[in-house]
Amino acid sequence: MSFSTVTLFKCLGDETRTRIMLMLAEQGELCVCELIWALEDSQPKVSRHLAQLRTCGLLEDRRQGQWIYYRLHPQLPAWVLEVLQVTLKANQALIAQDTGRLSSMEGRPVRQAACC
Repeated sequence: MSFSTVTLFKCLGDETRTRIMLMLAEQGELCVCELIWALEDSQPKVSRHLAQLRTCGLLEDRRQGQWIYYRLHPQLPAWVLEVLQVTLKANQALIAQDTGRLSSMEGRPVRQAACC
């Protein structure tokens, strides 16, 4: 997968999208409802940002029953993953409240175990 540096930074040019990407880099996979809870934002706003990130090629989604889960696109180039990891490590404070809220969320959806 080829990916443009300009595209990456345009996609991350919004604080909400950056927070989503850093949370996914840290957590691996999150449901829309978990992101809404963690970000304390409305469903339409979070879904709009997720759609933009998916259109940019940064995210992949999957459906499990009533839940839609998002994760970093598995075919992202290594340099994009490295940028996200370095940014996450240097900016934990940006998502500290988000991850704190996420850990306090009751009734989080349960992911199915990976098959074989």
